Amino acid sequence: VICHPKYQESKRIAIFLSMPDEIQTEEIIKDIFKQGKECFIPRYKPHCNHMDMLKLSSAEDISSLALTSWNIPQPSDDDNAREEALAGGGLDLIFMPGLGFDKKGNRLGRGKGYYDTYLERCMKHPSGKPYTIALAFREQICESVPVTENDVQVDEILYED
Repeated sequence: VICHPKYQESKRIAIFLSMPDEIQTEEIIKDIFKQGKECFIPRYKPHCNHMDMLKLSSAEDISSLALTSWNIPQPSDDDNAREEALAGGGLDLIFMPGLGFDKKGNRLGRGKGYYDTYLERCMKHPSGKPYTIALAFREQICESVPVTENDVQVDEILYED
């Protein structure tokens, strides 16, 4: 990931905070700050498919965040001091989680459509759609995954082979 050309050229990067069964992103987040890039993380709204990408001030900032019902740290609903990526300069790159992927770039998420809805909003932003990279384990690569017309394909899937 760290050597990937899209990562190297990106300044504004959104990345998920990993659950135990996902690729661990902590070292990538530390590198984002080490490289002087801007880091944004998801804030999911419960009971709907709305998600914002809010700016972190440092890798250590994560420890100050409240835990969701999924045990993922995220900025609280009343945390309005953080920049939302689309209220500013948009995003260059989004690292995406998922449960399964196929080689056509289709992604099976957790069923709420958070990322698909967010990418639709990105497409309306003046900076346009960011490049998307899914981080996966080899075991998550399938022959095909079910998709609907609202699903947005990822540009690239990185996994160890």
